[in-house]
Amino acid sequence: MPVNPELVGREFPPTPPYLVGREKVREFARAVFADAPQHTDPEAARALGYADVVAPPTFAMVVQDHTLQQLLGEPDSGIALERTIHAEQRFRYTRPIVAGDELTARLTVTGIRSVGANAMITSDAEIIDSTGAHVVTATSVLLVGGEDTANV
Repeated sequence: MPVNPELVGREFPPTPPYLVGREKVREFARAVFADAPQHTDPEAARALGYADVVAPPTFAMVVQDHTLQQLLGEPDSGIALERTIHAEQRFRYTRPIVAGDELTARLTVTGIRSVGANAMITSDAEIIDSTGAHVVTATSVLLVGGEDTANV
Protein backbone atom coordinates (compact mmCIF):
# COMPACT_ATOMS: atom_id res chain seq x y z
CA MET A 1 0.00 0.00 0.00
CA PRO A 2 1.51 3.38 -0.96
CA VAL A 3 1.60 6.28 1.49
CA ASN A 4 -1.91 7.64 1.98
CA PRO A 5 -2.13 11.15 0.46
CA GLU A 6 -5.06 11.87 2.80
CA LEU A 7 -2.55 12.15 5.65
CA VAL A 8 -1.84 15.73 4.55
CA GLY A 9 -3.53 18.07 7.00
CA ARG A 10 -4.17 15.33 9.54
CA GLU A 11 -3.68 16.47 13.12
CA PHE A 12 -2.98 14.03 15.90
CA PRO A 13 -4.06 14.38 19.53
CA PRO A 14 -1.63 16.05 21.93
CA THR A 15 0.89 13.74 23.53
CA PRO A 16 0.85 13.13 27.27
CA PRO A 17 2.97 15.72 29.14
CA TYR A 18 6.71 15.00 29.15
CA LEU A 19 8.58 16.25 32.22
CA VAL A 20 12.10 17.25 31.20
CA GLY A 21 14.50 15.86 33.80
CA ARG A 22 17.92 17.25 34.65
CA GLU A 23 19.60 13.86 34.24
CA LYS A 24 17.91 13.28 30.87
CA VAL A 25 19.29 16.63 29.67
CA ARG A 26 22.75 15.74 30.93
CA GLU A 27 22.64 12.29 29.30
CA PHE A 28 21.46 13.75 26.01
CA ALA A 29 24.15 16.45 26.11
CA ARG A 30 26.84 13.81 26.61
CA ALA A 31 25.42 11.69 23.79
CA VAL A 32 25.54 14.57 21.29
CA PHE A 33 28.85 16.00 22.58
CA ALA A 34 27.21 19.26 23.70
CA ASP A 35 29.87 20.18 26.23
CA ALA A 36 28.83 23.74 27.11
CA PRO A 37 28.43 23.93 30.90
CA GLN A 38 24.80 25.13 30.82
CA HIS A 39 23.82 21.66 29.58
CA THR A 40 25.15 19.87 32.66
CA ASP A 41 25.73 22.38 35.46
CA PRO A 42 22.68 24.06 37.04
CA GLU A 43 24.82 26.91 38.41
CA ALA A 44 26.24 27.66 34.95
CA ALA A 45 22.69 27.64 33.55
CA ARG A 46 21.46 29.97 36.34
CA ALA A 47 24.34 32.35 35.61
CA LEU A 48 22.88 32.63 32.11
CA GLY A 49 19.39 33.33 33.47
CA TYR A 50 17.84 29.85 33.25
CA ALA A 51 16.08 28.02 36.08
CA ASP A 52 18.02 24.79 35.48
CA VAL A 53 20.17 23.02 32.89
CA VAL A 54 19.39 23.89 29.28
CA ALA A 55 18.78 21.09 26.78
CA PRO A 56 20.80 21.05 23.55
CA PRO A 57 18.65 22.17 20.59
CA THR A 58 18.17 18.66 19.21
CA PHE A 59 16.65 17.48 22.53
CA ALA A 60 13.25 18.45 21.09
CA MET A 61 13.47 15.16 19.14
CA VAL A 62 12.88 13.30 22.43
CA VAL A 63 9.46 14.94 22.73
CA GLN A 64 8.75 14.90 19.00
CA ASP A 65 9.36 11.15 18.90
CA HIS A 66 6.08 10.61 20.74
CA THR A 67 4.23 12.34 17.90
CA LEU A 68 6.07 10.42 15.21
CA GLN A 69 5.06 7.19 16.93
CA GLN A 70 1.44 8.28 16.50
CA LEU A 71 2.01 8.82 12.77
CA LEU A 72 3.86 5.54 12.30
CA GLY A 73 1.12 3.67 14.15
CA GLU A 74 -1.70 5.09 12.03
CA PRO A 75 -3.33 2.02 10.40
CA ASP A 76 -4.26 3.77 7.14
CA SER A 77 -0.94 5.61 6.67
CA GLY A 78 0.66 3.25 4.19
CA ILE A 79 3.97 3.85 5.97
CA ALA A 80 6.04 0.68 6.22
CA LEU A 81 8.52 1.16 9.06
CA GLU A 82 11.00 -1.26 7.48
CA ARG A 83 11.23 1.06 4.45
CA THR A 84 11.32 4.34 6.38
CA ILE A 85 14.28 6.56 7.26
CA HIS A 86 14.46 9.93 8.97
CA ALA A 87 15.66 12.15 6.14
CA GLU A 88 15.59 15.69 7.54
CA GLN A 89 15.05 17.60 10.78
CA ARG A 90 14.58 21.31 11.57
CA PHE A 91 13.72 23.28 14.71
CA ARG A 92 12.16 26.73 15.21
CA TYR A 93 12.55 27.78 18.83
CA THR A 94 10.71 30.45 20.81
CA ARG A 95 12.85 29.62 23.86
CA PRO A 96 15.21 26.84 24.95
CA ILE A 97 14.02 23.69 26.70
CA VAL A 98 15.04 23.69 30.36
CA ALA A 99 14.96 20.91 32.96
CA GLY A 100 11.65 21.14 34.80
CA ASP A 101 9.64 22.00 31.69
CA GLU A 102 6.51 19.95 31.18
CA LEU A 103 6.04 19.70 27.43
CA THR A 104 3.20 18.51 25.23
CA ALA A 105 3.41 18.05 21.47
CA ARG A 106 0.85 17.94 18.67
CA LEU A 107 1.72 16.63 15.20
CA THR A 108 0.31 17.81 11.89
CA VAL A 109 1.23 16.22 8.56
CA THR A 110 2.03 19.19 6.33
CA GLY A 111 3.02 17.54 3.08
CA ILE A 112 3.68 14.43 1.05
CA ARG A 113 5.85 14.49 -2.02
CA SER A 114 6.47 11.62 -4.43
CA VAL A 115 10.06 11.02 -5.47
CA GLY A 116 10.01 8.17 -7.95
CA ALA A 117 8.54 5.16 -6.15
CA ASN A 118 9.27 6.80 -2.78
CA ALA A 119 7.36 9.30 -0.66
CA MET A 120 8.65 12.11 1.53
CA ILE A 121 6.32 12.93 4.43
CA THR A 122 6.77 16.29 6.15
CA SER A 123 5.27 16.90 9.57
CA ASP A 124 5.38 19.63 12.20
CA ALA A 125 5.27 18.91 15.92
CA GLU A 126 4.23 22.01 17.86
CA ILE A 127 5.72 21.68 21.34
CA ILE A 128 4.26 23.79 24.12
CA ASP A 129 4.88 24.12 27.85
CA SER A 130 2.43 23.65 30.72
CA THR A 131 1.14 27.23 30.34
CA GLY A 132 0.34 26.63 26.66
CA ALA A 133 3.23 28.80 25.48
CA HIS A 134 5.07 27.75 22.32
CA VAL A 135 8.56 26.38 22.92
CA VAL A 136 9.62 24.84 19.61
CA THR A 137 8.28 23.57 16.32
CA ALA A 138 10.09 20.42 15.24
CA THR A 139 9.80 19.63 11.53
CA SER A 140 10.66 16.15 10.30
CA VAL A 141 10.85 14.63 6.86
CA LEU A 142 10.48 10.87 6.64
CA LEU A 143 11.50 9.06 3.46
CA VAL A 144 9.37 6.00 2.80
CA GLY A 145 10.72 3.64 0.16
CA GLY A 146 8.28 2.27 -2.38
CA GLU A 147 7.29 -1.37 -2.29
CA ASP A 148 9.51 -2.14 -5.28
CA THR A 149 12.58 -0.94 -3.31
CA ALA A 150 12.00 -3.25 -0.31
CA ASN A 151 14.49 -5.91 -1.49
CA VAL A 152 17.15 -3.63 -2.94
